[in-house]
Amino acid sequence: MIQTTAKKAAGWLGEMSGAVADFGTFLPLVIGVLAVRGFDGTGVLTGFGLFALAVALVYRRPIPIQPMKAVAALIIVGAVTPAQAMASGLIIGGVLVALAATGIITRIARLVPNSVIMGVQLGVGAQLALLGFQHVADEPLFGGAALALLLLLFFTPYRHLGSLVVVVTAAAAFLITGGTGLALGGPGLHFSLPTFPTLADFQAALTTTALPQLALTLSNAVLATSAIAAEYFPDDAKERTSPRRLALSTGILNVVLAPFGALPMCHGSGGLIAQYRFGARTWVAPALFGLFCLALGIGFGPQARDVLMLVPVGAVGAILAVAGTEMAFNRRILGVKPSCRVVIVLTGVVCVGVNMAAGLAVGLAAEALRSAYYRRRGETSGI
Repeated sequence: MIQTTAKKAAGWLGEMSGAVADFGTFLPLVIGVLAVRGFDGTGVLTGFGLFALAVALVYRRPIPIQPMKAVAALIIVGAVTPAQAMASGLIIGGVLVALAATGIITRIARLVPNSVIMGVQLGVGAQLALLGFQHVADEPLFGGAALALLLLLFFTPYRHLGSLVVVVTAAAAFLITGGTGLALGGPGLHFSLPTFPTLADFQAALTTTALPQLALTLSNAVLATSAIAAEYFPDDAKERTSPRRLALSTGILNVVLAPFGALPMCHGSGGLIAQYRFGARTWVAPALFGLFCLALGIGFGPQARDVLMLVPVGAVGAILAVAGTEMAFNRRILGVKPSCRVVIVLTGVVCVGVNMAAGLAVGLAAEALRSAYYRRRGETSGI
């Protein structure tokens, strides 16, 4: 009885730890977007909350939800208006639904060999690590302390709880050392009514954000996330986290939530890596994340950004750095043919140096050349 209770408690703590493990990507982008005039915490955070709860219900696994990075980055620098961001979500969502409904996304996924998928995973891990260390460098006090704490926990049975310990400890330390200067009011009830972009907004969004983001979403949020989910949960049915289902859920939820002020959102292979590394295994992690976002969006609305700022970005950067480093140095790479390692490393380098879509394209070209070489020699080209 006691052992069963302890096991359940450990499982719940792991899910809680996993739920906050992706904050290193989520917090900087969302805080940056909410600082731009016209973007409201109610629509943005409520959108994340509803998306996460839907994902928990559909997948029953810790499939993450993240802002679409290309869109969020352009919002932060002032190149995209709220109406254009809404149009981007509707365009990308509609295209993803069409690709899933016609089966095109399934055919695309079949064309991507294992060596290229492993290269994308290498690139994702390296990107996570670099982003994490950048956040640590921006806030060296909190970031360095968080890295030290994660290193200590690494040698204990509680290593998977590192993200939860770091976030709670860092937020408490921030409050003690001056975070109470934030003027937070009491919670209330905040809701967003639907609005719709104009034709001009759709035209601007199509070339500015939708087309560049779509390539990144297909490569990272759909193909790479599906491949990593299959690796982490090999006993699941293949259709459970297939590219088709991931594209369909991303598309439908963006189309439904965008008019209410939600940011364009997608799944993310990096988020899955971080959540799994720190203990998430089931629907509980995305459900907890979703409830947290709903509480912020509905309860604090315009002040949600101030609440998010209670968690130092340097601390969550340390979480990303650890998860990304472990993913990048995957032992499976050592077990493949030397020629495959070339494809894997080349794909990963381009993913980091350019972007995920370019890495996928270069990897496919390199694998085609490698396979052609082996065919000419009459040898098998497997990994």
